[in-house]
Amino acid sequence: MKTVATIEARMSSTRLPGKVSRTILGKPMLELLIERLKRAQSLDEIVVATTKNPADNVIEELAHRIGVNCFRGSEEDVLERVLRAAMAAKADLIVEITGDCPLIDPAIVDKLVGIYNEGRFDYVSNSLKRTFPRGLDTQVFSTKLLETVSALTQDPGDREHVSLYIYEHPDTFSLHNVESGLPEVYWDLRLTVDTLEDFQLVHEIYEHLYPNNPFFGLQDVLDLLCHMPELVEINRHIEQKRVR
Repeated sequence: MKTVATIEARMSSTRLPGKVSRTILGKPMLELLIERLKRAQSLDEIVVATTKNPADNVIEELAHRIGVNCFRGSEEDVLERVLRAAMAAKADLIVEITGDCPLIDPAIVDKLVGIYNEGRFDYVSNSLKRTFPRGLDTQVFSTKLLETVSALTQDPGDREHVSLYIYEHPDTFSLHNVESGLPEVYWDLRLTVDTLEDFQLVHEIYEHLYPNNPFFGLQDVLDLLCHMPELVEINRHIEQKRVR
């Protein structure tokens, strides 16, 4: 079974336009995300799913420069874009990642794919009940399932948020949530990048950890924030946008 990570990325994000191309230690944020995903043992391929908007030419150029495929599709219909990207890559299994997660942990990706491959669930995620910091979000489901969902709904919310229809229908699909085992104090941490403050925090984390250990994981991040709690204050006030 071919397992492909799809990364949704575009330059016209509403709260922080161009965020995926903002640089940290001389590398665009999207490049750092891909660098981390390349260490996931469970992935056969990574494809960036961007839009046909000319502003996203830079994303396609970046993907090609660092040796990953890029699919360009609808800006508004993200579900269709991800589905077509997966089909173009001949993916059996989709690992859905968004471009605002530059601290994604490959060990977590491998764990979720492993659970999916046991064959007990249609959908495996670590965000149905949030016990991981926001920004480690990983969702695993088959291309065939997403094709089914695409035929079932034309609701704009479902089309914008790729797997929303799946996890809003637990009566139809078999769902499984992986919990972190972390103390509850970590559950509300924002390690995603949606605003300038989010980016500033991630920038600080990379500056402290990456030069000595480019392969740092979630526990390294949590250890850093434990020793430097002032960093958490950078984006503590930011509220996540609701999907509906």
